[in-house]
Amino acid sequence: MKEIKVLGTGCVKCTKTVEVISKIANELNIDVNVIKETDPEIIMKYGVMSTPAVIIDEVNLHSGSIPHRQDIELWLKK
Repeated sequence: MKEIKVLGTGCVKCTKTVEVISKIANELNIDVNVIKETDPEIIMKYGVMSTPAVIIDEVNLHSGSIPHRQDIELWLKK
């Protein structure tokens, strides 16, 4: 199971990113654990300067916008 963290302060983009990742994982029948992380201290530990940021298995793969579907599918299938 992949652990996916979406880092952000709770803005609309951050919430939508969690929803989109969960939906696509469900469509692809891939088991994931999506965590929405809003604690500024934890966000800073990842060196994130713009949110939402997507962390998969402790690697920062994306930040600053809602990721595109194609990117999410690639991340989930790795």
